[in-house]
Amino acid sequence: MRYLTFALAKGRLAKQTLEIFEKFGITCEEMKDKNTRKLIFVNEELKLKFFLAKAGDVPTYVEYGAADIGIVGKDTILEEGRNILEVVDLGIGKCRMCVCGPASAGELLKHHEMIRVASKYPNIAKDYFYNKKHQTVEIIKLNGSVELAPIVGLSEVIVDIVETGATLKENGLDVLEEICPLSARMVVNQVSMKMENERIRNFIKELKSVL
Repeated sequence: MRYLTFALAKGRLAKQTLEIFEKFGITCEEMKDKNTRKLIFVNEELKLKFFLAKAGDVPTYVEYGAADIGIVGKDTILEEGRNILEVVDLGIGKCRMCVCGPASAGELLKHHEMIRVASKYPNIAKDYFYNKKHQTVEIIKLNGSVELAPIVGLSEVIVDIVETGATLKENGLDVLEEICPLSARMVVNQVSMKMENERIRNFIKELKSVL
């Protein structure tokens, strides 16, 4: 039996995912060691391998078959646009992708004005404005605190993840439009789904039973 390989998005999401897996007997004790320098963790008994990756890389590992299965946020799946199968919504890490800005920017959105949009998610922003709203905008990619962009006049609005909205409020910004709800998803490599169909389907069934 070959190993099934999982790519998990580093950080809180990996921890929460493993807690869910444990509910139906999938364990990996090695991964709990805070001081480990290992990159790949193995459960010999169940023939499973796990590795932690930067969230943005998980869909790439899965598309190219370096991982059979990945667990990553819907925001990353949308932004990366990889050719993978999305099979289960784990319902953890719930938040929303939104267009945010000062209240005054609401009018610019309504009238489809040519505006600048700052975001860590340029592909999601582009898809929303160009394909759903049919509004021509200039998209500026940022890597840090995007809330800063409208405050310093770099952009009129931002496209970003909103959990509670507290950071926005503190900086005088509002949610102006909601793009989509987000949460962690399980994704599968297309070929793995065919080759290991039974094992993966059983895994999905077990996973859904504890969610």
